[in-house]
Amino acid sequence: MTAEGARLVIDLPAWVAEAAVPGRAFRDDQDKMALVIRLAEENIARGDGGPFGAAVFEIGSGKVVAAGVNRVVEAANCVLHAEMIALMFAQQRVGSFTLRSPGRPEHELFTSCEPCAMCLGATLWSGVTRLVIGAEREDAMAVGFEEGPVFAESYAYIAAHGVQTVRGIRRAEAARLLRGYRDSGGPIYNPDSTPPTTGL
Repeated sequence: MTAEGARLVIDLPAWVAEAAVPGRAFRDDQDKMALVIRLAEENIARGDGGPFGAAVFEIGSGKVVAAGVNRVVEAANCVLHAEMIALMFAQQRVGSFTLRSPGRPEHELFTSCEPCAMCLGATLWSGVTRLVIGAEREDAMAVGFEEGPVFAESYAYIAAHGVQTVRGIRRAEAARLLRGYRDSGGPIYNPDSTPPTTGL
């Protein structure tokens, strides 16, 4: 295949859209976080990827715009974290490179675990105005995941650019999921990891 004809296709398992139907409204932060934790749980149970789920919602209406689950190992692509996928599909759905366009609703990103350095950067560039976190960085690192250079200053920076952060929504539940993934032998994929020879 020549570089001219190269294409990258990002596929999500069909069950993701069934679990997080675009346009379905969720009442509050607890319900939205329950959804993304359920996505992460299902991703593990079906052997479709790592223990992370995310979704973009309209602020105000609570409607799902797009959801994502981790596909790093399955798609052999280090950028396919749940947050990245949710943001990419959300922007595709609204037809804009930013989710902060005049005349459109504001958007929020819910993630079952605190974003890594890559996903936090994407959160800023995406145009969401609110980031809601389940498990914390410490919870992910405790099971072996490398989260990269994220500092208190990183959050101060995105706050200065209009992104509010809310932490600890269903943290215990989300952290328990991470530990269960590790204990079941799920692959811990980091920049210096040896790729697993088999799936989950």
